[in-house]
Amino acid sequence: IKRQYKLFRDPEINALVTRVGRRVAYAAQRPDYRWEFLVFEGKEANAFCLPGGKVGIFTGILPYTRDEPGMATVISHEVAHALARHAGERLSQSRLAQSGGLGLGVALGGSPASSAIMQGYSLGTQLGILLPYSRTQESEADKVGLILMAKAGYDPAQALEFWKHMMVKDKKGAKLPEFMSTHPNDATRL
Repeated sequence: IKRQYKLFRDPEINALVTRVGRRVAYAAQRPDYRWEFLVFEGKEANAFCLPGGKVGIFTGILPYTRDEPGMATVISHEVAHALARHAGERLSQSRLAQSGGLGLGVALGGSPASSAIMQGYSLGTQLGILLPYSRTQESEADKVGLILMAKAGYDPAQALEFWKHMMVKDKKGAKLPEFMSTHPNDATRL
């Protein structure tokens, strides 16, 4: 990721992200994780956390974080994903769905309807299992993130301001219905 995206060099923003990240990491009580908090240049209003504590913030989210509690909302959410091991859960779910598809493909052989059945299986697992599971993980990370915010000394009620700003952003563009998204919509999160 460091090779794919350019690191953002604003010392004030980097200091903010590091300060908030350290407070949240301390609250997470996982010294065995190698916590690292980096800001990447990118238009997307997004952040991520890799297993083991590597957190990335894209500059596109900065207009919505606006202040330290807003940044704490984002970082706490991402740290919660790492603590809950959501990446591993997603990998397991994907492998299980893929194995089911392979088994179904073998069972169908080359039947004339196999292509349509396989497309139905793929769509069904995506909309009926994988996306709802992802939204559940996002909601869990929101809740655990609020607890981490409080433990780190931030007022979790301030997270509402961040989600209100994100909601305004989302009204500007076309948005998928929630059932087709990996994330709950901002109104659900509020």
